[in-house]
Amino acid sequence: MRYEELTIEGRNAVIEAFRSGKTIDKVFILDGCQDGPIQTIKREAKKHDCIVQFVKKERLDQLSETGHHQGVVAFAAAYEYAEVEDILALAREKNEPPFIFILDNIEDPHNLGAIIRTANLAGAHGVIIPKRRAAGLTATVARTSAGALNYTPVAKVTNIANTIEDLKKEGLWFVCADMGGEVMYNLNLKGAIGLVIGNEGEGVSRLVREKCDYIASIPMKGDIDSLNASVAAGVLAYEIVRQRMN
Repeated sequence: MRYEELTIEGRNAVIEAFRSGKTIDKVFILDGCQDGPIQTIKREAKKHDCIVQFVKKERLDQLSETGHHQGVVAFAAAYEYAEVEDILALAREKNEPPFIFILDNIEDPHNLGAIIRTANLAGAHGVIIPKRRAAGLTATVARTSAGALNYTPVAKVTNIANTIEDLKKEGLWFVCADMGGEVMYNLNLKGAIGLVIGNEGEGVSRLVREKCDYIASIPMKGDIDSLNASVAAGVLAYEIVRQRMN
């Protein structure tokens, strides 16, 4: 399946994209540009809680595919985002206890795509990602997910820790991957569960880790100290799958 790179270039094109309701992940604007259309784009970005970066012309030239960016390039989501409620509704529809992946600032789009693919194959009902400081649903993510984005809803939230608190009220337990935790095979991971995977370099943030009910470690016998984030997600997800099958 081929995915179009969703870069939107030019002032009118970016304004129209916002006004048509397309999900825009990030806007790059020429530093110092203050005219009317740019002010409109900044207002729309603020209204839609979209990240804006002010950059030099050389950076815009690099991002541009057409060469006619007029001082603005936007990155649009390759797919529409779901709501957290859509993910819970899918679990109810399937008559299964919810199983949700929660990603705490995964930055590499290849990792995000691979994790969405794993989530789909492991039978998870959806994936939750943060709005800021993390990869969004770009064309690279879509390609790496090997089509899983067509079937696995991805929700984008402002605050991961608050979302975990809200989901606890829906009866979910939370387990995060961290080297200092209990060996995953010793944990009861059945029932309604959220699997929390941390940032590639720093792992799960302190605030999010404190919200988790379990901290699971993956036994490692080699000479290096950690697994790639998407591999760690797969290993833990399939321990959850094994326990759910029993």
